[in-house]
Amino acid sequence: MKHFLRLVAAPLLAGAFLLSVTSGPATADTTDTDTELAAEWQTAWDTYAFNDTTPPAPDSGRSRATTEISIQIDRPILRVFRAYSNLSNHIGINPFLKRVATHKDWRQYDTRYINLTAVEEIPYQGTIVTNKVHAQQRIHTAGFYYETDTWSEPNVVTHQKITFKPLSTGKTLVTESLTFDADATLIDFVAANGTASHQQTQAGLKEAIENGVI
Repeated sequence: MKHFLRLVAAPLLAGAFLLSVTSGPATADTTDTDTELAAEWQTAWDTYAFNDTTPPAPDSGRSRATTEISIQIDRPILRVFRAYSNLSNHIGINPFLKRVATHKDWRQYDTRYINLTAVEEIPYQGTIVTNKVHAQQRIHTAGFYYETDTWSEPNVVTHQKITFKPLSTGKTLVTESLTFDADATLIDFVAANGTASHQQTQAGLKEAIENGVI
C-alpha cells in the first residue's frame, strides 16, 4: 500500500512544485533552522492571517473550494484520535514530509494550540525542491476533533476540520472537511490535488494505525 501511495503522490506533488515555480519562489536543498522557520511562520501569519475563514471577496481574484472525505479505521476512537492528530506521525506516510518544526505549543481551556511548519522535500527532475507549509493546529480533545489552518506558496490557504466518530463495530469514522482558498486561475488544480493528497494520507494513516505502526 505505501509503495502504491508513493507512486500516486509523486506526480501530484511534482505538479504542485511546478505550479509553485511559475507562481512564486521555490527553494531547493533548504536547511532552515527551527528559528528561521519560526520567523517565516510569523511573517506568513502576520501577512496573510491564514486562520481567517472569511471567504475571498468577489473582486479579490481569489476563489474557494470545499470538499469532504471520510475513512473508517478499525481501531477505537481514542487510539485513532491520538495517533491521527499527532502530525509527526504523518512523517513517512506522506512520502515527502521530512520534518515538523513546532514553534509554539500551549493550552487554553480544553484546546491545545500548536504553531508549526511542515517541511516537504519533493524530487523533481533530478533535484530536491523544499516546500514549507506553515500551520496552526487546534486540538479539541474533549470533542474528538481538531482544526488546522495552513499557508504555503503560491499563497494557498487551507482550513481543515477533522472529526472522529465511534462506530458500533468498534471502528472509528474519520471525516476531513477541507476548504481551499487560492488564486481563481489555480483553485481547481489546488482543490483536486489537495484533496487527492489528503485521501492518500488518510489511507496511509489507516494502514499504519491498524497495523500498530503508530
